[in-house]
Amino acid sequence: MSRLQELDPPLWEAIRKEEERERNTINLIASENVAGQAILEAQGCLMTNKYAEGYPGHRYYGGCECVDVAESLAIERAKQLFSAEHANVQPHSGSQANMAAYMTLLKPGDKILGMRIEHGGHLTHGSPVNFSGQLYEPAYYGVRHQDEVIDYDEVEQIAQREKPKLIIAGASAYPRVIDFPRFADIARKVGAYLMVDMAHIAGLIAAGIHPSPVEHSDFVTSTTHKTLRGPRAGFILCKEKWAKPLDKAVMPGMQGGPLMHTIAAKAVCFKQAMTDGFKNYQKQIVANAAVLARVLQEAGLRLVSGGTDNHLMLVDLRSRGITGKDAEKALGTAGITVNKNLIPFDEQKPWITSGVRIGTPTVTTRGMKTADMEKIGDFIRRALLHAAEEKELARLRREVEEFCSRFPLYAPEWESLEETAAST
Repeated sequence: MSRLQELDPPLWEAIRKEEERERNTINLIASENVAGQAILEAQGCLMTNKYAEGYPGHRYYGGCECVDVAESLAIERAKQLFSAEHANVQPHSGSQANMAAYMTLLKPGDKILGMRIEHGGHLTHGSPVNFSGQLYEPAYYGVRHQDEVIDYDEVEQIAQREKPKLIIAGASAYPRVIDFPRFADIARKVGAYLMVDMAHIAGLIAAGIHPSPVEHSDFVTSTTHKTLRGPRAGFILCKEKWAKPLDKAVMPGMQGGPLMHTIAAKAVCFKQAMTDGFKNYQKQIVANAAVLARVLQEAGLRLVSGGTDNHLMLVDLRSRGITGKDAEKALGTAGITVNKNLIPFDEQKPWITSGVRIGTPTVTTRGMKTADMEKIGDFIRRALLHAAEEKELARLRREVEEFCSRFPLYAPEWESLEETAAST
């Protein structure tokens, strides 16, 4: 980045410090990951120069023959990876992917049924502060109070009562396997469409570790970062009968020119996800999450639903007398990055919360294994124990930095995966 350093020193310095921060801290944010060199090269390429409104072979601009190749590769790989009939890889984010799916199926004022945000749902699943809760009439389902898992019988009862046009499955903070066939059965019974937002678990699904929603759903939306470990962006899968209306909803309905450099990076992401090494990586994510969950429980911390089946867990901090906001701050001071998060039946405000969300994609990308989760769990225990003691947190941060120094941002074993993917 020598040219950037010369042209814009303050920005270059911010990027340098971000790299330093990522190297020297333990990132446990469940929705983040570390993109590999091939992803960064594709996303930083000169395809950013090209306007390409439309779709491969049918553009509103000339000179698209090369970017057509990139988008076609991304489309075909996404379809192959998830056994889907149609894929649209143009959405800039997961939220825009959801918006496009809604625009394809719904009219303003139609009723949608999604998971309550405080029970693990996403803003775009009907939150009143989001377009999804403002343009459409939202109804909600959640988890049972006694075990904090989805009660599918209750979901069916709510669907029968509310008669939504669209049911949304998938979550932003739900640590258990989701029963997509049951959701599909509920949708059929009430005459609703089913959309699954698999953004968090897309990598697990690609690797066959979590059941796939594709055959059971009208639409499946996702991001390409998180467990998929690609660029920050979105995509949509659907049945072939929805292909044309979906493509029109994305462009010109929702957005104009696609980001062709990011689509190129998506193509790389999907190719990497087809390798055996990627499957092993996903298995390690889940194994790491299981061990970290156990260590936290042994330290006396309560986990929502009692544990995890996937890459994330929710820690209930109420018994510790600390809020999610304060825990996030204390852990950050100690060099451990998490996000405060609402937990089911939370009485705190969304900017305070009673919990934190913890995930293992990034630490797994860095090459950390189950034995390292034991150490990380102890770091978390100590940080929360000494949350109000700056000297103790500073001492802990030095230990965390020493620990992190043993792990590159992208572990050699996963970097070699990129080489494998490039040769296949």
